Amino acid sequence: METTIFILILFAAMFLAYANGANDNFKGVATLYGSKTANYKKALVWTTITTGLGCLLALYFAGELVIVFKGKGLVPESIIQMQSFPLAVGVAAATTVLFATILKLPVSTTHALIGALAGAGWVASAAGINWAKLADKFFLPLIAGPIISLVLAYIIYPQLKALRKTLKIGQQTCLCVGKDVMATIPTHAASKAEFMDNYSSLDLPVMSVTDTSYCRSTYSGDIIGISANSLLDVLHYLSSGLVCFARGLNDTPKIAALLLIGSRFDLKLSIVLVGVFMLVGGLIHSKGIARTMGEKVTQMNPGQAFTANLITGIMVCCASKIGVPVSTTHVSCGSIFGIGAVNKKINLKVLFQILLAWVTTLPMGFVLGTLFMKML
Repeated sequence: METTIFILILFAAMFLAYANGANDNFKGVATLYGSKTANYKKALVWTTITTGLGCLLALYFAGELVIVFKGKGLVPESIIQMQSFPLAVGVAAATTVLFATILKLPVSTTHALIGALAGAGWVASAAGINWAKLADKFFLPLIAGPIISLVLAYIIYPQLKALRKTLKIGQQTCLCVGKDVMATIPTHAASKAEFMDNYSSLDLPVMSVTDTSYCRSTYSGDIIGISANSLLDVLHYLSSGLVCFARGLNDTPKIAALLLIGSRFDLKLSIVLVGVFMLVGGLIHSKGIARTMGEKVTQMNPGQAFTANLITGIMVCCASKIGVPVSTTHVSCGSIFGIGAVNKKINLKVLFQILLAWVTTLPMGFVLGTLFMKML
């Protein structure tokens, strides 16, 4: 019987890790994909590498979040020690996240976990759950995260834009066919004559055959002798890698905590297993979330995308260090919403769908947590 419970809890945690990777891994590089700085395959490889590094570092910085997501202080210790508790929480949270992934909606694994923890604890304990702990340690960080990132994006991006103009870095649009740049047109081109001068001066290739063509915003000019566009691309890759790294660091211990309830598993082995299944989930099931986050929320140029990633990465890394359970999804979406508010190009229909998914994630986790706990 003990072996069976051991296997089932392991399955539930790996199921949740897989669902987490499927829904969350690509969010960090969604701006790379959306701004056409990288194609889908390159972005997927980059998020897999950097998320994996974050998972590995969680081996050394997992302590605080592991304690929080074992349910300590949220539900009575007698409930935490029940064999069915981590099993119910894991399956409930995983089902919630995987359902959202099928619908191509980015949701918070943190919300799903908190809802499942509260639901399973509530139905199993006559004493109920610690509502004050739930509000203080969980709700406040989750509500504050996206609001702060939205405000920061709204404030910081105009400052960076002003700095770009001070450095005399121009913005332009290129028409690309496959890997060939067909034309680059300054964004500020004000007259037909100026437009034609810039276009007709290019040596266009005789033939270019491919299955992809697109326009991409780029930058002209140099910074200390380095191409401004190349430098921004490097910074964009680094900032998106920071987001993925921070997410791996922040989410891995939350899921590994399920395996540590009752001290059935080793901490380091739990983190490694969770990390592996997170990466596998991201590699197999990222396409739908990539399109929603990268293309449907708002149009972004590389500068705006870099700003959103930088804010998200810094906020999530800081939260992980001090053990505050912020949602990487909400912080990332909040910064993208902030950019959309600045450029006035936000897709309100998609925004409403995402917000609706956010609002229902925690209650759905709670309901499923109660149902699975009763069944077990």
